[in-house]
Amino acid sequence: MQKKLYTIGYSGFKIDNFINTLKEHNINIVIDVRSVPYSQYNVDYNKEYLEKILQYNNIYYRNYATEFGARQENKIYYPNGYLDFELFAKSKQFQTGIQKLEKTMQKNYKFILMCSEKDPIRCHRTILVSRAFYNLGYQVIHLLTDKKELTQADIEESLLNKYFPDRFQINMFSENLSNEEYINLAYKEQNKLIGYSIMEEL
Repeated sequence: MQKKLYTIGYSGFKIDNFINTLKEHNINIVIDVRSVPYSQYNVDYNKEYLEKILQYNNIYYRNYATEFGARQENKIYYPNGYLDFELFAKSKQFQTGIQKLEKTMQKNYKFILMCSEKDPIRCHRTILVSRAFYNLGYQVIHLLTDKKELTQADIEESLLNKYFPDRFQINMFSENLSNEEYINLAYKEQNKLIGYSIMEEL
């Protein structure tokens, strides 16, 4: 059986609907990938309250800001002024997060990566974190409002169509890339668009 994980952006979900969606998919652990686990506009998703209501519904809460957060303190991961997802994905802390969740899954827990952004293609949970699991052979399902779903394969197709809409046209003047090479470049471009930026100290 193929390993499976889910992701969700809570924007657009009222808390009761959010909980029901988790239950419908038998989720028993929420992995919060926000660097700052608080919301000014959706206070139901502030860490302490969210953890409490999840616990009431027999769902565990874990914050993985260190392992998977979009805002990392170490400036080594910002070579171009924004968080380089590929570079950070090779870090010890990121890989430790992957390994911890893989061990958790082996104990028959079903987890979901949670952030605030409603559209998965615009969130680091998809372009950074779930990509890593997808490359390890996991089936990745992004849960949307109105019971809609997208897979990581759907995301990759959208990225390709966004950045390389003419990739199937034969071009005699440039090197033809493989589909995998196009996908890697598309992820890089999306990383530039959504990666957290820092201002260098003067």
